[in-house]
Amino acid sequence: MHIPPKASIVVLTGAGISAESGLATFRDNGGLWAEHDIRDVATPEGFHRNPDLVFDFYNMRRREAAKASPNAAHNALARLENAWDGPFLLITQNVDNLHEKAGSKNVLHMHGKLNSALCSECGSHQQWDGDLDDGEVCSSCARAALRPDIVWFGEMPYDMERIEAALGGAELFVSIGTSGTVYPAAGFVMEAAGNGARTVEVNLQATGNPLFEDCYEGPAATSVPAFVDTLLAGR
Repeated sequence: MHIPPKASIVVLTGAGISAESGLATFRDNGGLWAEHDIRDVATPEGFHRNPDLVFDFYNMRRREAAKASPNAAHNALARLENAWDGPFLLITQNVDNLHEKAGSKNVLHMHGKLNSALCSECGSHQQWDGDLDDGEVCSSCARAALRPDIVWFGEMPYDMERIEAALGGAELFVSIGTSGTVYPAAGFVMEAAGNGARTVEVNLQATGNPLFEDCYEGPAATSVPAFVDTLLAGR
């Protein structure tokens, strides 16, 4: 694959890249939504209805993510970013910090972060690594209004203006480990392709989306490093 040496690359990652680090996906058999009702743990209404349940759910996920280590796919993307001379942006739908643990620097978490708390009163974001429980006080406004810093269903994903700008200038768009069914992320390939970007899918199984020009199939820990090797070799 030949991409100009200083081309602008935008990468989108989903739950499939973290699954091989032992973190549960959402829609697969046995995934998080098979065990929990979305309406109870991933909506503002569910939080208002039963905040203790929501805090417990994300405390469990935060503890699991803290124990997880990056796999070869995370490491390969960090290697690509470090080796690439042009603009590079990694957009992730994942709320874990495995990309950062692997060494990725230019990362946008469009669905929020497990290791962050959001104040529902003043809107500030703050680092939060332990359990988060009802009544915790915001360090900015001193009100007991902290909640998980997660974009729930019905809420606007983070950094959309920056994402739209990056997609508009991308020369290569790569989608990794995502089902391609959840918007707005599912529409990124259409935006990138419409602006002339080359489009690549790296997934356990191809989604069949005709907008992808190339597809690398297989587990992320093997297919992502293979893709990165091919891309860097073709510079």
